[in-house]
Amino acid sequence: MGYETLILEKKDKIAIITLNRPPMNPLNVKGYYELIEVSKEINDDRDVKVVIFRGAGDKAFCAGLDVKDVEGKDIPWIVNFLNNAARKGYETIAAIEKPTVAAINGLALGGGLELALSCDIRIAADNAKMGNPEITLGIIPGGGATQRLSRLIGTAKAKEMLFLGTVIDAPKAMELGIVSAIYPLDKLMEEANKLASKLAKMPAVALKMIKMSIDNGYNMDIHSGLKYEQECFVVAYVSEDGREGLKAFLEKRKPVFKDK
Repeated sequence: MGYETLILEKKDKIAIITLNRPPMNPLNVKGYYELIEVSKEINDDRDVKVVIFRGAGDKAFCAGLDVKDVEGKDIPWIVNFLNNAARKGYETIAAIEKPTVAAINGLALGGGLELALSCDIRIAADNAKMGNPEITLGIIPGGGATQRLSRLIGTAKAKEMLFLGTVIDAPKAMELGIVSAIYPLDKLMEEANKLASKLAKMPAVALKMIKMSIDNGYNMDIHSGLKYEQECFVVAYVSEDGREGLKAFLEKRKPVFKDK
């Protein structure tokens, strides 16, 4: 299907989703609903194994919510927007059963950073700046930053960033563990594609089980999490690729995975 606020490209088992409202790529109401739809499309596409999110142009990954879409709205409208567009958009991205990579070029602010936090892996261009400055507008993050950022970097550091509305550069983001690598802007997508290509060579069932085990286990006590990991292990073990991988190891050859 076609989209108004984003571009979807698929090649070699990799989907690239480009937020396409340059130069700042803000998310309007339509954009959130399209994120939900494209995430569902990608999740159901068996030919896609890895997803990359990026922003059009060089200035911004996503500068956050398009404020003019929500300014002046009443409480029922805002609650409906948060439940059915913003929060659901990020939750749908997080629920994609395949590895997701945020390639952060330029600004990732507010909802833009929340989108990146909804992905499994984040890499950044050397011009990237990110943060949740909502408090400077008299509001707070509404798309998951208080939860996902604190789980990623710890509650104390997350509170300091959110209390002050701090915007950090790429090296600081890497120091905090928000991003795992920094590249020159003109090399960012090349490196994102290299990473995605490596991931796409891994067996699909095992990738899905690792993601489910970590994401779902995070909200369990350690005993329940270990039990859930065991259940995910069994699913991968009895898969066709699981049997092929063990057989190839014993036969001292490279496995031929079929994503089954």
